[in-house]
Amino acid sequence: MTPNIDLLGAQGWDLFTHMLALSLMAIGGAIVVAPDMHRYLVDDHGWLSNSEFNSAIAMAQTAPGPNLTFIPVLGWMTGMHSAQSLGWPPQWHWLMALVGAMLCLFAILLPSSLLTYGATRWAHRNRDKVAVIAFRQGLLPVVVALMLSTAWLMSAHLSWAYGWRAWLLSVVVAVLIWKTRIHLLVFLGAGALLGFMGWV
Repeated sequence: MTPNIDLLGAQGWDLFTHMLALSLMAIGGAIVVAPDMHRYLVDDHGWLSNSEFNSAIAMAQTAPGPNLTFIPVLGWMTGMHSAQSLGWPPQWHWLMALVGAMLCLFAILLPSSLLTYGATRWAHRNRDKVAVIAFRQGLLPVVVALMLSTAWLMSAHLSWAYGWRAWLLSVVVAVLIWKTRIHLLVFLGAGALLGFMGWV
């Protein structure tokens, strides 16, 4: 069943403003706000299914580039559903999908980019002050906790028979990243291979 959504109306504005707010919470990268995006898009509005949401993150994370590429993919999928619910002809669905992708991308980039620009200039001028040093060190546990909540979200729907392997792999990779200097592309490649073999 196609979800009822109109990105050209109030629902599009609601999605835009929600992504604007999430932009300011994306400390450590956009992936840390994935749980709230899931709540908003899947649980609250039903605009995407759980599998569509997870597929968007998986596709974007396997592609080269910044980790926020899953956000325009979520917007693209939402736009496709919007075009279907509005009754657009199939050959024009890509246009509404593009609207959804750009709406989400600009909303997530604009506030954080402006804030980062201003804060970086200020922090650079005051980099030796105790408060700035303490703030940087205090953000570390926040980022780790937000990353763990994303990992939990992506594997919570898995059965124990399957999910324990994903959790074990997550813990092993986290420890290896923390304790070694192995390049992240090695972990991405290993994850792709394990997924291809059906282990996770």
